[in-house]
Amino acid sequence: MDKPFAITLDPGSSLANHTGSWRTERPVYVDRLPPCNHQCPAGEDIQGWLFHAESGDYEKAWRHLTRDNPFPAVMGRVCYHTCETACNRGKIDDPVGINSVERFLGDEAIRRGWAFDAVTQESGKRVLIVGAGPSGMSAAYHLRRMGHRVTVMDAGPMMGGMMRFGIPKYRLPRDVLDAEMQRIIDLGVEVRLNSRVDHILDSMQEGKFDAAFLAVGAHIGKRATIPAGIAARIVDAVAVLRSMEGEDKPLLGRRVVVYGGGNTAIDVARSAKRLGAEPIIVYRRTREKMPAHDFEVEEALQEGVLVKWLSTIKHADESAITIEKMQLDDHGFPQPTGEFETIAADSLVLALGQDVDLSLLEGVPQLEVNDGVVKVGPNMMTGHPGIFAGGDMVPAERNVTVAIGHGKKAARHIDAWLSGATYTAPARHDLATFDRLNTWYYTDAPKTVRPMLDIIRRQSTFDEVQGGLSEENALFEARRCLSCGNCFECDNCYGVCPDNAVIKLGPGKRFEFNLDYCKGCGICVAECPCGAITMEPEQI
Repeated sequence: MDKPFAITLDPGSSLANHTGSWRTERPVYVDRLPPCNHQCPAGEDIQGWLFHAESGDYEKAWRHLTRDNPFPAVMGRVCYHTCETACNRGKIDDPVGINSVERFLGDEAIRRGWAFDAVTQESGKRVLIVGAGPSGMSAAYHLRRMGHRVTVMDAGPMMGGMMRFGIPKYRLPRDVLDAEMQRIIDLGVEVRLNSRVDHILDSMQEGKFDAAFLAVGAHIGKRATIPAGIAARIVDAVAVLRSMEGEDKPLLGRRVVVYGGGNTAIDVARSAKRLGAEPIIVYRRTREKMPAHDFEVEEALQEGVLVKWLSTIKHADESAITIEKMQLDDHGFPQPTGEFETIAADSLVLALGQDVDLSLLEGVPQLEVNDGVVKVGPNMMTGHPGIFAGGDMVPAERNVTVAIGHGKKAARHIDAWLSGATYTAPARHDLATFDRLNTWYYTDAPKTVRPMLDIIRRQSTFDEVQGGLSEENALFEARRCLSCGNCFECDNCYGVCPDNAVIKLGPGKRFEFNLDYCKGCGICVAECPCGAITMEPEQI
């Protein structure tokens, strides 16, 4: 039988008189993965940049954030911030307003004119990116910082892709979008607008590109077979939102019916309201089943948008729409009732989803397309060597944050492929779960809510609906972060250790244990607020 650790010590040594000779377990400092970081589709080190923000060093926080995501001012407005859903602070009072602080940093960078560091080393490699939307420009940003020459080609007249042509101005002001796009161009990325790529292999050969990243957005609205009269005005939602960018706004009429239940349907209805129309959304399921985010639905209802739940459109005429009421069966699926209603309508807008134009891929060998999207491997590369794809073109949830994450991921794999290597993502730490925290040390600090535009202006103008935080509020919100799983040098372990076995290494260097004196009592583990210490058995 193995002897306890203390009995194996030489009784004649000075170590035998140290409290470290009692130990059967030793404390170890660890780093765990914060749930916010784990949840972020763009792969941001959220806790890392919040740490700098809470110290008041906003530029350092912004630079830390933009290592992963070049669009903080945009994302602070359009991201659905699922990181906050995962935030451990939400189990104490309210989640940290991560998205609010991100927007503050992005706006501060625009206000102060912060720029990305210049590229100092060139690789000599050239990469073609098709699509100047969130995924394409994210990839362009990361590839350029890696030293590659990047050319972005887009069929549209302006940059931004679905950020510009799919998100209304009241959610994303165009000066904010333009500023963050321009910052990427200033790195040396070439963008060619009004430049449609008809065949990817031809374009790569003509431009002598070494690799390509396909990031074409879902700009084609899906259609539905709806019986309609000759004079019925039926348009798709994507076309309506795209036309909002021009000088001449879409002529939808006074009474607008929107068919669909996603965020695009909400965006079209709210835009129509601001144009002076009386929009009605027709959706075949209940509100609980609506794919649109609940806060978007709530804001639309506040602004006077009407919704016909459990309804489907049966016929469209020049000035009226016939809808059939539905009811849920025992399995929760909507079924027709045979009960009809006619509502006045000058136009019908179809918001039933979008498809991607994949015609540029025709004839590309080894490339596989299934259900309207491109099959890619774990490295984001298609079946054709050197051609990568992301964003709306691949199987994934379609939103801006996911697209930005695809761009970063693809850039890393493209960079490795260009040098004949394989990129391997670093191993992730264990998740910093709530049960590892000592919440006694954290004071109550209610979440700061961003201000909303008054309802009258929301109904009649395209002014931004939601305001940002002041510097004071942003600082307060950043300081609500619990630093889950990672030491923030609170000195608790140093203060509670009964053996003075904790050694301070200096600001930013954390601590270490003097194991000659540590007897393994575990008080430091119990009293660490953020769960950054664990006990491990001694090797006997």
